[in-house]
Amino acid sequence: MKTWILAGCLALAATAAWAAKEMSVQVRDGQLRNRASFLGAVVGTVAYGDRVTVNQTQAGWCEVSSAGKTGWIHESALTPKKVVLASGGADARVQSVGSEEVALAGKGFSKEVESEYKKQNPRLDFTWVDWMGRQTVSSAQLVEFLKQGELVR
Repeated sequence: MKTWILAGCLALAATAAWAAKEMSVQVRDGQLRNRASFLGAVVGTVAYGDRVTVNQTQAGWCEVSSAGKTGWIHESALTPKKVVLASGGADARVQSVGSEEVALAGKGFSKEVESEYKKQNPRLDFTWVDWMGRQTVSSAQLVEFLKQGELVR
């Protein structure tokens, strides 16, 4: 019984640590959703460096408010550091990169790594891989796909 009470107190303390804190957005374009899920409808956006107030947290998601907008964003998109869009200082800085490089970095590749791999494997045809990388799926299409596959209700 005492263990459950202690666990509950720790969970509340962890939630309280995020709640009512001012945080910075550390992603290029943060999507605010109507619920704590990547499948929630997008109700607004926040930009890199925007300051937001965390109202509450739930399973890795933060309900935030900023400039009259309120919505849920994944905690990985936030940082307690003040993000500054200028060089110098100890705060986070922005390095100019394109969306293609950001996507490759998220997959563990950089332009240089991909180029080197292609040099080492000159007979491989990357036409379809490159085509797949250019494809986009809307949130509505993703939700419909998950519903048809009976992965969500």
